[in-house]
Amino acid sequence: MEQEMSEQQRKWVLVAIFMATFMSSVEITVVTTALPTIIGDLNGIAMQSWVFTAYLLATAITTPIYGKLADQLGRKPVFIAGLVFFTGGSLLCGLAPNMITLIMARTVQGLGAGAIMPITNTLIADMFSNQQRAKMLAFNNTAWGISALVGPMLGGFLVDQFNWHWIFFINVPLGLVVLILILSFYRETKPANQAGTFVFDLKGSSLLALFLISLLLAFQALGAQRVNWVAESLLLLVCILSAWSFLQVERQVANPIIDLTIFKNQTFSIQILTALLLSGVQFGFQVYFPAWLQAIYHLPAALAGLVVTPGPIMWLVSSFLVGGLLRRFAPKYISMVAIIILMVAYLPLALVEQLPIWYFYLVAGISGAGVGLVITANTVVSQQIVGNQRIGMASSMLTLGRTLGQTILTGSYGLIFNLSVGLQVKHYPQIHLAMLNQFVDGAGHFTSQVQTLLSQMVLQAYHHIYALVIVVLVLAWLVNLRDPQHEIVQ
Repeated sequence: MEQEMSEQQRKWVLVAIFMATFMSSVEITVVTTALPTIIGDLNGIAMQSWVFTAYLLATAITTPIYGKLADQLGRKPVFIAGLVFFTGGSLLCGLAPNMITLIMARTVQGLGAGAIMPITNTLIADMFSNQQRAKMLAFNNTAWGISALVGPMLGGFLVDQFNWHWIFFINVPLGLVVLILILSFYRETKPANQAGTFVFDLKGSSLLALFLISLLLAFQALGAQRVNWVAESLLLLVCILSAWSFLQVERQVANPIIDLTIFKNQTFSIQILTALLLSGVQFGFQVYFPAWLQAIYHLPAALAGLVVTPGPIMWLVSSFLVGGLLRRFAPKYISMVAIIILMVAYLPLALVEQLPIWYFYLVAGISGAGVGLVITANTVVSQQIVGNQRIGMASSMLTLGRTLGQTILTGSYGLIFNLSVGLQVKHYPQIHLAMLNQFVDGAGHFTSQVQTLLSQMVLQAYHHIYALVIVVLVLAWLVNLRDPQHEIVQ
């Protein structure tokens, strides 16, 4: 969609995109910080995981739907709908008197986030040429980086100085400002394929939703200390049947919610799969580095949490290099070199018993740089090779891939950790899982002999997690090796 906007209008739209990205990404970190207070106030410990799960499911289900609608109906109405859902959901979250209401409001928030996250990238693709796009995407990434750095501090400040309700209320004025800016300055021509006879693929959308819900719930449940394998098997069965039915429907309908022919382009499919795998790697250090430093090195939580800060900083730096690299090298070579560097950095985490604390900061920085470089390149390349009529779908597929990667691998890490400590506990009758929980949380007091044993058990589990990370990186490297695109993408 060609945009006829002045330079001044573009600047204001960029401000709106930046604010929308910050607003949707900072929400995750501030809620994490405030969750203990929310649980205590609303007596909701039994349902705490659903505060995140409801948001995640709503986001994942709606992301591909919004991408399709943005290509069919235009970016502006879909983006505005997302803003209204997110801002309204934030207001409802702040007003929630109990956990049930909060979870329902988080679902509404997620319905909005499903539009905001992919369509911000789509708007950038519409407004800027291929040569400018990488730079503008890197600029928008600064909003994500800033939110990752200031989110925990902002959440703590709002909870301490006001109350937890304000971590949600703060989104309302931001959302209204973004809405006003988009309504005032964003201009778009009508999509060439827009028609009054547009038919929504309800059957395909319903099957896709069923597939994503069963898949995400199955992998989230894997992270539990005691996995209900009967429930897992049923979820897996639903997942397989709904996926098969979805593919059959999408091949037959005239206007599918996901045009499967887009995946016939092998280079495009590789960009999505790479983003999926590396997003899971990203969560590997964000979740387990602080836990490792707390449990093994006995650092306080606030200090251990700082270990992830080099990640978003280096993500920002590396994303500004993408445009220049894509003008010189084919995407596969950029990804393959970055992945090899990541493998070298992560290998000691799977093998070495005692690492200096500074090494965790180093790996966090390398991870941020490598993953940020590759995923920004994935975004640019996937948009370039699908054509202007399907940029919305391409952006939504990349966003969905990242969400799936984070969920699938986070659940897999939890399963590996629990299996590892569970097998070790069988060999030591004096150790039980409650002791391990206390040790990881830093809440228990043990004899030196028991503490040494617990430390060895937890360290072994962390080694197994990062062995899985190495496997994922090897898989990502092999996927890119198969990319037939050996030339620079024009």
